[in-house]
Amino acid sequence: MSGNVREATESLVTPILDELSLELVDIEFKKEGKSWFLRVYIDRDGGVDLDDCTNVSERLSEILDKQDPIEQMYYLEVSSPGAERPLKKEQDVKRAVGKHINITTYAPIDGEKTFEGKLVNFDGSILTMELKVKTRTKQIQIPYDKVAKARLAVVF
Repeated sequence: MSGNVREATESLVTPILDELSLELVDIEFKKEGKSWFLRVYIDRDGGVDLDDCTNVSERLSEILDKQDPIEQMYYLEVSSPGAERPLKKEQDVKRAVGKHINITTYAPIDGEKTFEGKLVNFDGSILTMELKVKTRTKQIQIPYDKVAKARLAVVF
């Protein structure tokens, strides 16, 4: 069910985002407690502001009310993906070269499944990361098809 909701929402929100020069980052449809939430994450170079989120929310809400693709009651939330934006698509990973990221893999690589460091290269199939291990720096290569989750990471 949630897959169909995501697909329906994506087809409805994409024309709105294209018109406003915004990018769809992710769509979530999940139950929390007794309530369902439809979350649409949007972004653009330089980030989005409250006006962008409000505009998309109002326009999408109107279309969702007319089309009515979701059977149950739900809350619509439109927001920025935040500082630790997920890297869902290959293009997202390419744009993250030079930035600090966090990667979780499906299977261990060198005994580890979680890596955090600077993404120094991505050729479409291999991510090369620079990791700090105690006092030294090492590079590791991670096959893209082994990546379960990837996101930007905030460095303090």
